Amino acid sequence: MNTVVTSKEDILKASRKLIQQQGWSAINIRSVAAACGVSVGSIYNYFDSKAMLVCATVESVWCEIFHGPEDSVFQDTEACIAWMYGRMEYGCKQYPGFFTLHSLGFMQEDKADGKQRMQQTWQHILDKLCSILKQDARIRADAFTQQFTVERFVDVLFSLMLSALLRQDYDPAAVLEIVRRTLY
Repeated sequence: MNTVVTSKEDILKASRKLIQQQGWSAINIRSVAAACGVSVGSIYNYFDSKAMLVCATVESVWCEIFHGPEDSVFQDTEACIAWMYGRMEYGCKQYPGFFTLHSLGFMQEDKADGKQRMQQTWQHILDKLCSILKQDARIRADAFTQQFTVERFVDVLFSLMLSALLRQDYDPAAVLEIVRRTLY
């Protein structure tokens, strides 16, 4: 076996590939070490436990799915939502069952680190949506009030997206209609 230490990103890439090929249960220290062609000890150089490896893998999957395009800026809220629904579909195809399996597993009390990482990733998505809404020139000036804020609307949009993930419904038409009727 090759004992050359690999990089953390190589380990996470191998973990994501294992999930794609064999499902969530394939992730453990030994299987990831074998996929990387390194010793088990090499994996422990980067991750103290299976739980840490799993948490980091989940975070890397979320980042792969929802990492925005570097060289383009969303023109408006509708373009961002359409992109996000497309990415949700991509994520479900690349990682079948990922969204429901890991969410349910990390919401258990003994998975505090995983839950925190998932919430950080979600917050990043919420912040991006807020930013895009605030910059969308098409939104009516009176669309938001002290009670109906951008943040509250983004919470509603995100809830609808999470619901769509669970239903595996990747058509953004209904959410886009809500955006049009509410904001424009």
